[in-house]
Amino acid sequence: MANKNNKGLGRGIEALFADNSVDPDVETVIDIKLDQIRPNPYQPRQKFDQAALKDLAHSIEKSGVFQPIIVRQPDPEVSRYEILAGERRVRASKLIKNETIPAIVREVTEPQMMEIAVMENLQREDLTPLEEAEAYEMLMSNLNLTQAQVSSRLGKSRPYIANYLRLLGLPKQVKELLQKKRLSMGQARTLLSLKDRSQMVSLANRAADGKMTVRALEGVVSKMNGQAAAKPKKRIKQKSPYLRAGENVLQEKFGTQVTISESNKEAGQGKIEIEYMSDDDLSRILEILDVHLD
Repeated sequence: MANKNNKGLGRGIEALFADNSVDPDVETVIDIKLDQIRPNPYQPRQKFDQAALKDLAHSIEKSGVFQPIIVRQPDPEVSRYEILAGERRVRASKLIKNETIPAIVREVTEPQMMEIAVMENLQREDLTPLEEAEAYEMLMSNLNLTQAQVSSRLGKSRPYIANYLRLLGLPKQVKELLQKKRLSMGQARTLLSLKDRSQMVSLANRAADGKMTVRALEGVVSKMNGQAAAKPKKRIKQKSPYLRAGENVLQEKFGTQVTISESNKEAGQGKIEIEYMSDDDLSRILEILDVHLD
């Protein structure tokens, strides 16, 4: 029998999958055919360590599956199940050609299923930076959560969430390097501060091929940004310490390049320009400004 748990999101989620414990008065472990099970469609992890899966498969072949997986049955009339917890055990069981796997069937809503997938993987801490960023973005867009709500729910600071979301604005080629772990999170964040976006891919490849440290990459980016600033031939007025300090504060707040310029110094007039690199990045900045366009 499925556990009729109607708790909401957040802490109530933990009870759904925390330790895979079984209460014999409420739920039962049953054997389900592996060909009737499909992955959680909201699974943020894109790649699984094949060597680790083979080790797990060997253990299962020798000793069996100690912990049942947890699944939900979207349609009670159809013998099809979606994994809530235990995809590695399913994959390993398939490697050794097992036909069934012990499982617990629980009633879980679509939003709960999504949050379970994200929270379980974040707790395991084996997602790539890009997978983690996509997991946060998925929670925000599909569950209509703000950065602050995601921060509170997952126990992470808002700047931490914002820094990961910024990775979604990287060019596709740079994302691939990050996903393949040829670039680190620190290197990716440094590349985001590059003013001339057209040079980002080539610099990312240089950093990956040369195994450049974050400190060394920061030096290259700083030099390239200085060259970009020197390109205009027209005379650039020296900014006041007040404006430079304002730019620094805003750049820290928004996590992107911010420029403050004066148009009429006597009247105290000017403009503030905030860069964004994608629609997702613009949404992130609007969220910080507490601007809602719906």
